[in-house]
Amino acid sequence: MMRHEVEELGVHIGRRRACETLGIARPSWYRWNRPVATGATPLLPALRKPQPRALGELERQRIMHVLTEPRFCDLAPSAVYAALLDQGTYLGSISTFYRLMRANEQVRERRRLATHPPTVKPELIATRPNEVWSWDVTRLAGPAKWTWFYLYVILDIYSRYVVGWRLAR
Repeated sequence: MMRHEVEELGVHIGRRRACETLGIARPSWYRWNRPVATGATPLLPALRKPQPRALGELERQRIMHVLTEPRFCDLAPSAVYAALLDQGTYLGSISTFYRLMRANEQVRERRRLATHPPTVKPELIATRPNEVWSWDVTRLAGPAKWTWFYLYVILDIYSRYVVGWRLAR
């Protein structure tokens, strides 16, 4: 590991130059080699206590049951929330409804959307001369300002031979 190389090289040229040579920031090297205090507990991620006001499992199941009822299956959670309030029932907030649906992988577009096949770019393939032709128009500057000539060209794709051309105003 790099910290051992810094220690070995640091004996001869110093820690600062060793860190510069190896491309290591000095604060990183000092952080790696910081002495551990005796009796100190190692840094562990804090264990989160459950929120005392969090919904219980039965409450979550009741909300999910209501959201999946046939009368509410096509409605957005905000519309279900409003309909329940009109009936005098409060099960949770709109964000709670969305949170539970997201946990059960039910937050998505509920309508049937049309899927269109990807557009296929036409590909012209010629296996012999005079089978497929292509054309192009090029604008060429004329002898005076704001005058143009148009060069029309017809090409054979297989041989790239100019089949025909015309220069027009």
